[in-house]
Amino acid sequence: MADSSTDKNSEQHSKHATQEVPSPEYAPEGVLEDGSLDPVYAAKARVLNKAIQDIGMGLYQWKLFVVIGFGWAMDNLWPIVTSLIFTPVRNEFNPDRPPFLTLSQNIGLLFGAVFWGFGCDIFGRRWAFNLTIGITAVFGMIAAGSPNFAAIGTFAALWSVGVGGNLPVDSAIFLEFLPGSHQYLLTILSIDWALAQVFATLVAWPLLGNLTCQETDENCTKGKNMGWRYFLIVMGGTALIMFFLRFVCFTIYESPKFLMGKGDDAGAVTIVHEVARRNGKTSSLTLEDLQACNVLTSPTSPPAVQRTTASAAVKRNLQKLDASHVKALFATKKLAYSTSLITLIWAFIGLGFPLYNAFLPFIQATRGVDFGDGSTYITYRNSLIIAVLGVPGCLLGGLLVETPRIGRKGTLAASTVLTGVFLFCSTTALDSNALLGWNCAYNFMSNIMYAVLYAYTPEIFATKDRGTGNAITASANRVFGIMAPIVAMFANLETSAPVYVSGALFIAAGVLVLLLPFESRGKASM
Repeated sequence: MADSSTDKNSEQHSKHATQEVPSPEYAPEGVLEDGSLDPVYAAKARVLNKAIQDIGMGLYQWKLFVVIGFGWAMDNLWPIVTSLIFTPVRNEFNPDRPPFLTLSQNIGLLFGAVFWGFGCDIFGRRWAFNLTIGITAVFGMIAAGSPNFAAIGTFAALWSVGVGGNLPVDSAIFLEFLPGSHQYLLTILSIDWALAQVFATLVAWPLLGNLTCQETDENCTKGKNMGWRYFLIVMGGTALIMFFLRFVCFTIYESPKFLMGKGDDAGAVTIVHEVARRNGKTSSLTLEDLQACNVLTSPTSPPAVQRTTASAAVKRNLQKLDASHVKALFATKKLAYSTSLITLIWAFIGLGFPLYNAFLPFIQATRGVDFGDGSTYITYRNSLIIAVLGVPGCLLGGLLVETPRIGRKGTLAASTVLTGVFLFCSTTALDSNALLGWNCAYNFMSNIMYAVLYAYTPEIFATKDRGTGNAITASANRVFGIMAPIVAMFANLETSAPVYVSGALFIAAGVLVLLLPFESRGKASM
């Protein structure tokens, strides 16, 4: 009963407490509205936000921008690695169900996203930040010695456990060190995602192009098919270098907000002052500034003390545990309609993208045989050309979303539909050059699509429910991504069926975009 009365008293006077916290000169809209967070935590978060904003964007954050980019690169690099080695692995081991390789990868990605995403709130951002790329590097290089298909599938799942944690952890720690005026830099990081594909295919071209069995070889032995093993060593070595730069050459501090949430206010203050020192500045933040938020006072009632330790927060929040954030996404017919549509769009894209992209080199190779040009060298050369086209796609997407009369919905709908259209067109190719051209157009449009999708989705959720909304859409995307290789197994990769299914899913998703009720261009997120 005492805890309950304390909570009630605290909630009644949280507004009074927050008014005592000075607001920064530049105060971007908070991620969560008042009342959505524990009042003491919210008050302390405002103090820390002001301190980070006062420090500004300095040397430490720019270095962090570089090493965070490694995580973005790994997120796209390793799924591309699996795609590039799919054909030579299939030729060497002749498995009954080749798409099991992609399935094991997607299961690892889902597990990694869940484990590291929730785990970094338990054991901290710092260890997760350092370990994800390290795990990827170790299992990536070990996979090069795989003696059979079961082994390479197992190692693909294990390295994907590390890969799956990069974006949840890296985006959290980056945002928690960024001043509010520079949070747009999280979007700029997507360029590393596109460049990773270029790097992977650039390395794959000589290694897999010259040291791999031809698609027409009937007896593909390990000695004639070492290219994919060398390729994994190079990719794993690259990840190891990134891990070294992160772990040894860069000092990553624990997030001040994470420390504050665990009750270590002194540690949070120390980190803020250290970041300021590295930026050549000083901070006026003191331990007393944070501890003052612990006591919420009122002229008519005695002070009520709350603590931000994990156990105290759990006790308070268990009392009001419900599905309020999920319910809020469906509170009105219009909101329910919007939430359902964007989730369905993510699900369709989650199935369509890996269904085609994961098997693209295999499709190129088998179609190349039909055209009388199925050499592995040409296959990986074409993969490089296709990857390069993704970089300008990301940049063009950023320009179109701010264009009047086009905006987010117009850009997303057009790029998604055209992605599907170009896939259908690729089935009409009569030679390798035509197939290459259609695939270049597909990758260009799909990169525009993803650039807009990642920006538009958070904008149509209210701030206090945005995390829940993003979690729902991301889960739909991952779950349907796991379904993609299963569909491919029964669709038969040696036909155009996966291409038709993927293309239809993209077109359907694009049409659904037109039905979305909100256009966010030129409007502030709520």
